[in-house]
This record gives sequence, structure tokens and C-alpha cells, in this order.
Amino acid sequence: MSAANSKNAEKYSVILPTYNERKNLPIIVWLLARTFEENNLEWEVIIVDDASPDGTQEVANQLVGIYGDDKVLLRPRAGKLGLGTAYVHGLNYCTGTFVIIMDADFSHHPKFIPEFIKLQSLHNLDIVTGTRYSAIVTPPARAGQKIGFGAGGVYGWDLKRKMVSRGANFLADTMLQPGITDLTGSFRLYRRDVLRHIISETKSKGYVFQMEMMVRARALGYSVGEVPITFVDRIEGQSKMDGGEIVQYLKGVFQLWKDV
Repeated sequence: MSAANSKNAEKYSVILPTYNERKNLPIIVWLLARTFEENNLEWEVIIVDDASPDGTQEVANQLVGIYGDDKVLLRPRAGKLGLGTAYVHGLNYCTGTFVIIMDADFSHHPKFIPEFIKLQSLHNLDIVTGTRYSAIVTPPARAGQKIGFGAGGVYGWDLKRKMVSRGANFLADTMLQPGITDLTGSFRLYRRDVLRHIISETKSKGYVFQMEMMVRARALGYSVGEVPITFVDRIEGQSKMDGGEIVQYLKGVFQLWKDV
């Protein structure tokens, strides 16, 4: 069953925050376009570029010319202003009922998007998030309906980075008990109004931002489902995560533990 069979009247907006993604952007936009069109889904991609010096905006403008300004929109900003504000900025231009957030570096494969949509439609969920750390779809599909591609996983990371990510999720799960197996992931589908509400309540920036989004969603009573995904380390460019982000994350966990 194609994702379009359940909610073919819906439109899906993808927000792609970018910084120095000139080489990756054409690949991810092509894959997104193919995924949506093969499933007969209405779509648009909003590229929020933070003044990349590598020519990302020039490439984005070429993609607008290829796909049309009703499908690909470039909405740049003056500089690196943070991931959370990039979503707020992109939301101002989204016309879809649902918003998908994902990385532009090809770490998140668009092939999982139809599975997100199926699960959302099946259970009328507010949020569907990808998980690298579970083989189980939650909520489970009904009899005769399969959701997901099997166990989630991470490819291209060394042992140290895997341990940091696992440890970060374990710490947050132990202290905050959000009922989500992958709090630090950034591949998610939201109802547009739900995303706007959660962002308005979220205070964190950087690496801890995605975690707080899920903790706030649960506290606000929104329904969340998980689909196993495979995460592949970026093809081109360098990771933007550093030691400062990890320290910020630890501080953020304790702050949320006190506040939420």
C-alpha cells in the first residue's frame, strides 16, 4: 500500500537547514522529489541556508529553477543563528499540513518518509520520529500491515561516537523518562501546528534542542510514534558536532529534569 492511499489530500513540507551543503543538496532534493512523486504526495522543500560561504545558495537557486518555486524554496538568513530558529524561520513559509525536519547531509534517507506517513495516518499521531536504537515500531501496526524497514542502526561512526550517542540517550531516558528510544535524533514528521507550539515552548539551542522537543511534546500531551531508521554518517563535508555541544547537552538534561 502506498502512503498516498491513506491521506492523498495532505501536503508535506520539508525544512532543510543548511550550512556548507553545496555537494549534498542536489542529491537530497532529488531523492525527496522522487520519494514524494512515487507515492503521489503533495510536497515542498524549504531550504533555510545560514549564509554558507561554499556556494550552497547558488546551488539552491539552480534547484528552484529545475523543480519550480512551488516545490523548492530558498529562504536564506544572514548568518549561523541556530537550528531552532532555522525551523521557526522555515515554518513561516510552510504550506503543508505536516512538516518534516531532517538533515541535508544525506544522513537521513528519504525512503523512510512513506513509513512515517503510514504510521502517522494509521494512528492519527501528532509526531513520528525516526529511531536508530530500536527494531520495534511504536505504536505497532494493525494486523496485516507492516511498517518500517527493520532494525534501526548507525553506519559510519567510530566506537567513541556511538558510545557518546548511546550514553546521551540513556542518560536522558533515565532522568526524563520520555518514552522515546532516540531523543537526540533529528529526522521527524510533525503536524505543522504541533511543531509551532512545541518550538514556542522550547528554550534550548544546539545539540540539546532535539531532545527538549520530544520531552516538551510528551509533557504537552502530544502523541508520538517511532519508526526504525538507518543513520549514515554524512557523505560530504564535516560534522558540526563538537565537545561544546556535548557539555551543552549534559547541562540541558539536568535543566529539563528540574523544569519539566
